[in-house]
Formats: sequence, C-alpha cells, structure tokens
Amino acid sequence: MTVLILTCEEDVTADMVIVHLHGSGVPVVRVDPADLTGGVSLSGEYVHGRFRGHLSAGGRLVSIGGLRSVWVRRPGPPAGRATQPSPWLTEEAAQALYGMLRGSDARWMNHPDAARQARHKPWQLRLAQRCGLPVPATVITTFPRAAREFAERFPDLVVKPVSGAHPQDPPRAVPTSRVAPDTDFAAVAFGPTLLQRRIAKRADIRLTAVGERLLAARKATAPDAEPAEVDVRFATSPSPWEPVEVPQRTADAVHAYLREAELAYGAFDFVEDADGTWWFLECNQSGQFGFVEVETGQPIARAVAEWLSRPAPGETPGVNGVRTTAH
Repeated sequence: MTVLILTCEEDVTADMVIVHLHGSGVPVVRVDPADLTGGVSLSGEYVHGRFRGHLSAGGRLVSIGGLRSVWVRRPGPPAGRATQPSPWLTEEAAQALYGMLRGSDARWMNHPDAARQARHKPWQLRLAQRCGLPVPATVITTFPRAAREFAERFPDLVVKPVSGAHPQDPPRAVPTSRVAPDTDFAAVAFGPTLLQRRIAKRADIRLTAVGERLLAARKATAPDAEPAEVDVRFATSPSPWEPVEVPQRTADAVHAYLREAELAYGAFDFVEDADGTWWFLECNQSGQFGFVEVETGQPIARAVAEWLSRPAPGETPGVNGVRTTAH
C-alpha cells in the first residue's frame, strides 16, 4: 500500500521524509494539488454501493483504496497551475480531490478538518489552557480601550498576528514585536490585534510531536540579547538548537492537546522562563522541522516516515518488513 504526500513543488522537509520511506521500501507518491488538470489527474466511481478512485501523477496510477496514509504537508491550491485557473475551478478541484480522499481508509497527518480548526490561534490558546499548558496573559481585541487597560495590567507586552503569515506571494512572515511603552492603541480599532505578556525568557523551545513521540529542542537566549529580539525566527543569537528532555507534566499536556485537536503531528513553540517553566505560544499543525533536525540530529523525518508507513487496516507485515495486503 502507498503513502500519499500532498505538498508544494519545492519542499525540502518532505524530501527528507521521502528518503526514509524509499529506504524502508514503502511505496510513496508525491502530489501537488496545484497540478490538477495538468500533471495530476483523478477519477472516482460510485457504482452498486462501492467506490473506486484513482490518482495519476508522474506517470504513476495510484488506487485511493490502496492508500495506507496521507500526509498533508504544504499543498498548493487545487488546480492553481491549471491553464485557466479560477476560484471556481479551485473549489471544484478541492471538492473532488479531498472528497475522494476522505472516502478512503487511510490515516491522515493531519486530517484536513482537524488541520483547519487547529490553525486558529485563539482556539489554540483556549485548548492549551484546558490541557494544562501555561499560557501567557493574552488579549485579542478591536477595542482600543480594552488594549489600554490590558497594557496597564501587563506593561511589558508583545504584539503578533492572529493568523500567521501575511497572505502575499510568496507568504511573508510577520515577526512578533515588543510594544513600546507609550503606545496609544488607537489603531487596534482597524483590525483584531493580539497582545500578549512578554515572558522574560532564557530559552526558546521547539517541540515536535509525531504521533506519541515527542522530540524537543532548546535554543538558549544570549545573556546580552537585545530586549527587542523576542521572535526566535529573527533573533541573532549564536546559540545552537540542542536536544532537551520534555518535562513529564508538559508531555502529558501536549498529548492531551493532540488528542483533543485530533492531530497526528504538531510543531509546538514554547519559551522557557528563569524558573524553567515552558510557556505555550502556539502549535503549527504543519510546521517545519528540517532546521531542528540538521542542528540537533534528532530523527524527526524518520519518525514521520515510520508513522506514515505503519500498516493500514487489513495489511500485515511481510518478509523483511515488506507489507502485504491480507486477502
């Protein structure tokens, strides 16, 4: 049975996982939904109470019923590179592709419905609270007065986007920034603004969850770091990412988060304060892990490949680990 990877044309992270899948002899097909109606074709037949579906990509024909898992990595918009792209065609192609895949028995990393919900940062913060993860005091508001009152209670604040990357082509990361003490917050009225108490951190933590497996890395904050450098993605700290053990309390809370969110994969960002507490910032359901693996040597790509290559229902391990379908 085959592993299907849905991702964009250039994705080094997916390449890292594919190497391990090939090495273990697991069939894998990589598809960018943006190529639908061009280099990718699909067909589904619903007759006499049965479904037969197929995908064609790169000269290979794959049975949708023969998929053991689907990794939704970073797919392009369906039919985005069609000869005559349009919002209507994208919606049609999305309904066809994801609708057929939902009819398979494949395991998802992550299911599109769960991934869509998990993108919402306000929802993440509430779920993290319920699961027992410490969350910095946060307000999301369009009321300038509410922002001012929040700043009076928590004078040291950062501001960050609610949704993540700015939707330009290519997407541009919007950094988390420190809020100046004299800010009047009048501009809050023009769009939802996320303000959060700044945690005086001694390190950043990236915890990558793959199924039940948790792999965490720590990047120490330099003692002389600029106070304005609050976003690790743009910081100039020379400290490398290093492997670190996950505290049991944090591990239990992360597992609870994944269960509630119905996620098989999550890239969690924390900051560690002077007392060693890990404060939850966010969870990216399709976050990068290549940079952590390169610096730490942690086998994240292998862990993803092993999760994707687990036997599907009705499939049994064969000789030398090669999978066979039960009859």
